[in-house]
Amino acid sequence: MIPAWNEERLLAGTLRAADAAARATGLPYRIVVADDASTDDTAGVARAHGAEVVACDNRQIAATRNAGARATDADLLVFVDADTEVTPQALCAAVAGIEAGATYGGADLTWDGEIPLWTRALLRGSLWLYRIARLSSGAFLFCTREAFERSGGFDESLYAAEEYYLSRELRRTGRFVWVKHRVVTSGRKLRAFSVRELLGELWRLTLAGKRGLADRDRLDLWYGPRARDEQR
Repeated sequence: MIPAWNEERLLAGTLRAADAAARATGLPYRIVVADDASTDDTAGVARAHGAEVVACDNRQIAATRNAGARATDADLLVFVDADTEVTPQALCAAVAGIEAGATYGGADLTWDGEIPLWTRALLRGSLWLYRIARLSSGAFLFCTREAFERSGGFDESLYAAEEYYLSRELRRTGRFVWVKHRVVTSGRKLRAFSVRELLGELWRLTLAGKRGLADRDRLDLWYGPRARDEQR
């Protein structure tokens, strides 16, 4: 399931990768794009690549992820960001983990293009902490339908970090599996904001806690104007 808002530039690559990865599992699959009020040709690109399109008007990623999940009755749900390319190795490992008894999981990540060295080091450390804490990133999160329903889905009071809070609830449902094969996600946000802006936003959210994630107008990193990224 892929949530998308104005992602016509990157969505084709995401869908091609998702289709190839899904075919590699040998299992039946559906690729669903939840198009959240895009003003570009996101829906057209999705349909051209064989995806099912769920139209919604949330401008909120948690609600949009939930809309996509409701559109399918699959026993295994895989949530992929619209700027993330999943490898066959990663998806096959995720399926194997679920078949071995896990209820949810995540994967290691790498970023496309050039990103600042300090950012790369910070993100690698964050991924290590996520693995230890049994948390999944939003770029690639998978879980059983039963675990998703038991956890209540993504918290629609939040405009960001929804995958973190869902992962915390999923920990109650059973075993976590971490896929060592890396998926490739976009580094565009890391290139669009300065070190000062990124650290300032992280510090503000750390101080504000969960209430700082409930106001879309204060989350420019996720909902503000998007600079064109020439590296992808």
